[in-house]
Amino acid sequence: MSYKLENIFSLAILFIVAVVSESDLPSFHNRSDKTILDYLLDPVRYDFRVRPKDETVVNVTVTLLTLSSPDESSLRYEVEFLLHQVWEDPRLEYNSESRHKSLNALTHAGKIWIPETYFIKHGDFKYPLVPVHITLRVTPDGVVQYTQRREMVLNCQGNLRIFPFDNPKCPFAYESVSNEKTEVKLQWSSAERNIINATSLRKHNAYLVKNNTGDCDRRYTWRGNYSCLRVLLVFTRDKSFYISTVFAPGIILVSSSFISFWLEINAVPARVMIGVTTMLNFCTTTNSFRSTLPVVSSITAMNMWDGVCMFFIYASMLEFIAVNYLYRKPGFHQSTSRPESAVNQPPTEPTRTSSAMTRESRKFGKYGVGSCSHKIGLEDNIHESNNIQPEVPTIDVNRFRRRKSRIVASFVDWLCRSVVGEPCMGTRPKLAKKIDNVSKLVFPLLFFCFALGFFLTYAVIEPMQDENWTLTE
Repeated sequence: MSYKLENIFSLAILFIVAVVSESDLPSFHNRSDKTILDYLLDPVRYDFRVRPKDETVVNVTVTLLTLSSPDESSLRYEVEFLLHQVWEDPRLEYNSESRHKSLNALTHAGKIWIPETYFIKHGDFKYPLVPVHITLRVTPDGVVQYTQRREMVLNCQGNLRIFPFDNPKCPFAYESVSNEKTEVKLQWSSAERNIINATSLRKHNAYLVKNNTGDCDRRYTWRGNYSCLRVLLVFTRDKSFYISTVFAPGIILVSSSFISFWLEINAVPARVMIGVTTMLNFCTTTNSFRSTLPVVSSITAMNMWDGVCMFFIYASMLEFIAVNYLYRKPGFHQSTSRPESAVNQPPTEPTRTSSAMTRESRKFGKYGVGSCSHKIGLEDNIHESNNIQPEVPTIDVNRFRRRKSRIVASFVDWLCRSVVGEPCMGTRPKLAKKIDNVSKLVFPLLFFCFALGFFLTYAVIEPMQDENWTLTE
């Protein structure tokens, strides 16, 4: 009998405990959000300075709203996003029989426990610096949903060595301030996508191609015992903008400089105008565009493109100067040979000067040898001895010129044989025309090979490297 009474007494105690525990959850009917929250957040029952649990787990999700950049060549990107945080607080549970599916606690934000966090950013916050609170809701099972709106200016990293084919990488992190991992743990939401693009996502000079989330490492934070989440946004540049602004004008100007090869060699004004005009236009286009680019100490893809294009334009001008010089000069064999009339003409006896004849007549007299006196002969000998000058060695200038002409002619003949495979018969005009004909094929072929190799290297191969998609140390 006593055994049965003990069982009945135990069951009664369990029933009373169950009723009391059920009555601990307040039930509200036809009450406003303020009335319910005032009761739940009463300082006697709730202290916002105390964590909800010994280890509070905060689930985080990011929704992107706007992406923008000042211009295409900038490494600063402005990001506007919504930060969603969800955690459980058992102290805020209430009876689900209430007509409120969730409570709007935005007016009670200062009375509810909210995780203390901050952004490890590579940049600055946009004005206003204080975050805009969007939602703060409490569900009947004590789940708190907190959403805030933030705007950040990120200083991104770009591989400017392959600019404009690089992918700017913009990292930032979200970390707990005062609570360690054992107290507050930040983790990405279990949803498939931790970063969500809003349906009305606005973009301006910002083309997002990849986003990556995870836990922080030493590249993001130096405090290893605090919970931290990282975000990596990878952008790309508008290739059509650079093709229409840089590469297409460069190809057109270089090709325009090759038009001079199809003009006559003696068309000096036309060929000079083409060379000088293309050079000035290319310099003007390059300087106006490069003034907006970031300064880099190493050689970039843009430097290589500008340098090679300038070289081809300048080389076409030098080619015209060379062929025009060769075309205007006569043949070497004609310039170095003596005139035929001068060669066939027999040598003539040198004429005697009037002064020599006068001396001779004075010496022998008017009527012969015997009529000249001894005194006159002596005076003539003294006079001639006073006019004697020492012999000065002379340089045969004509011989030196002929030797120089033969050397140049040999070099030109060798050049002609090397270029066209046949002798030029010692004439410059023929060599000039041959050089022009070869340049019509060689210059465009070399520039086509350079352009093909340039775009394959910097637009296809280099951007596929891992350093352009992941954050390196």
